Amino acid sequence: MSKVSYYTEEGLKKLRAELNQLKDVERPKASQAIAEARDKGDLSENAEYDAAKEAQGMLEMQIAKLENTLSNARIINESELDTSKVLVLSTVEVKNKANGAKMKYTLVAQSEADLKTGKISVDSPIGKGLLGKKVGESAVISVPNGKIELEILSIARN
Repeated sequence: MSKVSYYTEEGLKKLRAELNQLKDVERPKASQAIAEARDKGDLSENAEYDAAKEAQGMLEMQIAKLENTLSNARIINESELDTSKVLVLSTVEVKNKANGAKMKYTLVAQSEADLKTGKISVDSPIGKGLLGKKVGESAVISVPNGKIELEILSIARN
């Protein structure tokens, strides 16, 4: 069973654009590559044909995955978000209790995550650890190099 994913309107537009690119541009290219390879003779010994068919299979798998993601995607109305606890699209300021470092993260769907811009996936260890927490609470999160304790300093809408 597929799980529902929450997106901003911008994130959903990007997904749709990617799907359209795959269907309208990449799919015809793959079909053309197969046709060209088929025209080169005996298919039983045609590595180019096999490679083109395999590439088409991978492309179709990617298209199916994106279609599935889009069918389970929901847009979040950011103006209705509750800022009393950490939710998807919350911007959270946290303090690492071990070293006092402050960080700001916005929790987003996995496909919108971009650490350079402070967007982390709600499915990441830190994202999962922060979900549902309120200002003043701490989250102990298992990360690859051990455990970190983050205190929630503030929660805002994106």
